[in-house]
Amino acid sequence: MKSSVVFFCVIAALLLLRAPTSVEAATCNPTELTPCAAAILKSSPPSSLCCSKLKSQAPCFCQYQKNPSLSRYISGGRKVAAACGVPVPSC
Repeated sequence: MKSSVVFFCVIAALLLLRAPTSVEAATCNPTELTPCAAAILKSSPPSSLCCSKLKSQAPCFCQYQKNPSLSRYISGGRKVAAACGVPVPSC
């Protein structure tokens, strides 16, 4: 049993060493935030799917804020992001 734990640790270490070190750029698509609509517009608690989508779209927040058709949702979006623990950048 001890040898299987050591083997697992060695395999895990090798996988971590081979993991890519660069971060992929997010694909900015505001429709990905559709699961957050109720939380943003109605001030309801965000779902786990909403929080997941916010995390994946976080690198796009500044771009969304500059878009006049999306910027009106920023204040509600900040509250939802805070509830999800997603940091909102200063743009």
